[in-house]
Amino acid sequence: MTSHLTSDSHIIRQDASILDALAKLNALSGKVMTLFAIDNDGIMTGTVTDGDIRRGMIDGALPSHPVSRVMNRKFSSLKESGIDLAHLRALRERGVQLIPVISEAGTISDVIDTTATPTRLPLSAILMAGGKGERLRPLTLETPKPLLPIADKAIIDYNIEALAACGITDISVTVNYLAEKLEQHFANPVGGVMVRCVRENSPLGTIGSAQLVDLPAEGCTVVMNSDLLTTISFEDMYLAHIRAGAAITIAAIPYNVSVPYAILATDGRRVTALEEKPSYSYYANAGIYIIDNALLRGLQPDTRTDATDLIEEAIAKGLNVTYFPISGTWIDIGSPTDYQHARELMRHKALYGR
Repeated sequence: MTSHLTSDSHIIRQDASILDALAKLNALSGKVMTLFAIDNDGIMTGTVTDGDIRRGMIDGALPSHPVSRVMNRKFSSLKESGIDLAHLRALRERGVQLIPVISEAGTISDVIDTTATPTRLPLSAILMAGGKGERLRPLTLETPKPLLPIADKAIIDYNIEALAACGITDISVTVNYLAEKLEQHFANPVGGVMVRCVRENSPLGTIGSAQLVDLPAEGCTVVMNSDLLTTISFEDMYLAHIRAGAAITIAAIPYNVSVPYAILATDGRRVTALEEKPSYSYYANAGIYIIDNALLRGLQPDTRTDATDLIEEAIAKGLNVTYFPISGTWIDIGSPTDYQHARELMRHKALYGR
């Protein structure tokens, strides 16, 4: 997760000695070995690594000289007032592991550790976990489907950890069936995030329970089924959503239909052509959405609403509804066969690279 400068392990005064810097770097062994130099007012002035010190000493710097003699003054950073995700991605792809977030005053307000949190998406998240999982009985008679284990963790925890790795910390789970077990599960942090459980008093459909979550007036939210296993890039999906100026973006998976017969092309009763055993490709709803908060806040209280209802209403209003193709793994764990398939994938470490 993101480092919030709870200690000064990566901070050094620019007037400290190079020897002090070496001692601090040595203490960081096993972590990202980068120091942030600040002046007397706490304003960041440079970065210091082993390489900076080595190059400086080759040029004549001594251990007693100040850090300012060897520090890199052309450091990379992000602005607290608005994190540029494209710039963050570019820094990450260049191999920058610690990225300081700089306030308007020039001080370090935060540090993003890209080895733990590759990105920082300005999103809330809601996971729907109220269903009974009837097709998976008897497994779900005493365990809610999102808590069924796959490898060493619950199904839902893979999704919570994936969202947390994107810097999303405002995460809610809507619960109904066996709600107390989900609430007990989330009494402790998952992926470094304290997850809120919100109870439905009655079934509200596949998206209606989002009305129970107190969302910001501005921005947008990831809404997803909690019983999915997927390697979707939430960062790519969010950037596509913003580029399109969309009100709703639907994650989609390719779905192919093969017809085992010759299909007739007709004009009235006249046959104009034959197509032998054609295949048709479609995109199917993957149960993951990015939705403007205004739409979610506009859901009718205590009214059952499915995601398809909200989408069709948005289309009817002329709002921009787009889709985002999932290029990686996606498994909807709705049946014993799906569950076994997911378990086998995880057993062979084919999913999530873990």
